[in-house]
Amino acid sequence: MVYPPLAGTCTRCGSALHSRAPLSLQRTIAWLLAGLIAYVPASIYPMLLTSTLFERQESTILGGVVDLLHHGSFGDAVIVFVASVVIPIGKFLAILYLVRAVGQHRALSAHQRQLMLEIVEFIGRWSMIDVFVVAILSALVQLDSVATINPGIAAVSFALSVVFTMLAAQSLDSRLIWDGSETGT
Repeated sequence: MVYPPLAGTCTRCGSALHSRAPLSLQRTIAWLLAGLIAYVPASIYPMLLTSTLFERQESTILGGVVDLLHHGSFGDAVIVFVASVVIPIGKFLAILYLVRAVGQHRALSAHQRQLMLEIVEFIGRWSMIDVFVVAILSALVQLDSVATINPGIAAVSFALSVVFTMLAAQSLDSRLIWDGSETGT
């Protein structure tokens, strides 16, 4: 049933009606901050713990990129850098821009901001690929005392950061993007 704009309660169940999601901006900011906080240890601590017969090596995200570059895997290094550094930071900045742009006239039109939100939500689904790679490597390379690969604390932190930014993007009520637009563009 569709209610008039000023209806306060549902006639069927008596619950409160809201034209916009209550506290959408506050929830978005909270999830975004949680994602930023989780991203810090994901960047600092080791993502992979590699043990061989002779040595033990810990690799951070950027350390892994540097190792790939040293081994001549330029394409792989670019993919890891983009997926693990550029995209997460881009998502943080995009969500922050959208929160700040709500109800204001910004350089981007409401349509462009809506498209930005949809892109952030779409990319969020694919951001866990790094965590899946670590999990697959950990499962496949278990040669007892010869070689093992285990996930580091950064893998958990990165996964949490991805989940938190996905929740931040989904908690932003997209109708707020259009509220400041008189022309609807």
